[in-house]
Amino acid sequence: MSDEFNDDLDKTSILTSDTFKIRLAEAGEAPPCLVLLVGPVNSVGRQWPIESPEKVIGRSIDVPISVEDRSVSKAHAKLLLAAGEVAIMDLESTNRTMVNEQPVEPLKPVKLKNNDKIQMGNIIFKFLEKGNIETVSAAQTFDRGLVDSLTKINNKGALMAKGPENFNKASMLGLPFSLMTFDIDHFKHVNDTYGHDAGDYILIEMVRVIKDRMIRENDFFARSGGEEFCLLLLGSHLLQSTEIAERIRITVENFKFEFNGTLIPITISIGVSCKTEHDTGWEDIFKRADEALYDSKNGGRNMVSVKN
Repeated sequence: MSDEFNDDLDKTSILTSDTFKIRLAEAGEAPPCLVLLVGPVNSVGRQWPIESPEKVIGRSIDVPISVEDRSVSKAHAKLLLAAGEVAIMDLESTNRTMVNEQPVEPLKPVKLKNNDKIQMGNIIFKFLEKGNIETVSAAQTFDRGLVDSLTKINNKGALMAKGPENFNKASMLGLPFSLMTFDIDHFKHVNDTYGHDAGDYILIEMVRVIKDRMIRENDFFARSGGEEFCLLLLGSHLLQSTEIAERIRITVENFKFEFNGTLIPITISIGVSCKTEHDTGWEDIFKRADEALYDSKNGGRNMVSVKN
C-alpha cells in the first residue's frame, strides 16, 4: 500500500474523528426533543426541543407543537419538563395518546424514556432524551431537506409547508397575508451568453442582496424553481407588499452583478397578491400572484403587477 494512500486514510480518519467530536459536543448541549416520524410529508423529520416546563401538542396553530392532521385534537397532549425528566399527559383527546402502543390515561403524566414512540391519532413522534446525538443528526437531515443547495434559502418543499401554515395563522389571528412571486428576466439568455457558472453566480448574489437588504425577520423567502422565487409576507397588506416588491425590483436592477470582470445587467418581474375573505387556501393567493407575474412578463418585464 502506497504512502500516499496511507496519508489519505489518515486524513480521512482525522476528519471523521473531528467531525464526530463536534457532533458529540453539539449533542451534549441538545435538550430533549420530539421528532416527527409519521405525519404531514413536509414535516416528517422536524423536531421540537423541550425546554419549557409545559408544552402542548395539538392541531391548533397556536400551540407550541402544532401538527396539521384531523386525527389530532386541537390540544391533544402536554409535555411536562421537571428536574431534567420529561413526562407526557393526555388532555382528554378524542383519539387518545399512546406510548409504545400503550394508551395513556387522560390527565395522568407518564414518564418518557429515550426512543419512546408516541402516537396521537395518525401522528407518531419519537422522544429523544437530553444529549442524544441523534438529535443533531435529525436536525441536520431535516434542515438539508428544506434548504436549496445553491442559494441556501428555503426550497420548494419548505414553501409548500410554510404557505398553508401562514394562511391558517392569518385566518385564525385576523392578520393580512401577502405573497410575492418573481423570476429573473431572460435568465436563459444569461446562461447561454455568459455560461452556467455565471447563472449560478447571479442566483446566489441576487439572493444575498435581497436577504441582506430587503427581508424582514418574519418574512419567508424561498426558491420555488430554477430562477423563480417566492416571498411570504405574514402581517403585510397589499399596499405595503407592493411597495416592498417595487423596492426589491429597483434594488436588483441597480445592483452591479459582475462575473469574471464582466457586468451582467439583471432585472426581475414580480407578481403580488394578498389574502381575501373568499380564499379557501394559500394556493388561491399563490395562483393570483403567479398570474400577476405573467402580467409583468407580458407587459414588458422589469415591473411589478398586482392581482387580487
